Amino acid sequence: MNEPFEPKIISFLCNWCSYGGADLAGVSRLQYPPNIRVVRIPCTGRLDPKFILASFRRGADGVWVSGCHPGDCHYIAGNYYARRKFALLKGLLEHMGIEPGRLHFSWVSSAEATKFQQVVTEVTGAVKALGPAQHFIKKMPEVA
Repeated sequence: MNEPFEPKIISFLCNWCSYGGADLAGVSRLQYPPNIRVVRIPCTGRLDPKFILASFRRGADGVWVSGCHPGDCHYIAGNYYARRKFALLKGLLEHMGIEPGRLHFSWVSSAEATKFQQVVTEVTGAVKALGPAQHFIKKMPEVA
């Protein structure tokens, strides 16, 4: 029996905003797909793109990066750096053959639990529609 595809999505959430939104969604008992694996980071501006590449290489079907709204960054301009960095990274991933719908970027504040729920649902649906990741996954060495 083939079970329906359930994507693995790595989500890098800003400690000050999006992680707070996730926490509020949990406290408010809002339902959202269980496909995300949360990595709490101090600021999206400090997220090294190598972590996103490593996520894809280790079998993630999608990656979602979420930080503070523009102008609300705890570190003044970290989310602006992140936006520029990930616009470039998205182009690079597309050049490498990874579908652009596998990498998502959003702004969610700590007071936006319903937006967090909505974005998780949208990201999961978009990645699920693409199917399992086929590119950039490190294969296990074959032993004779």
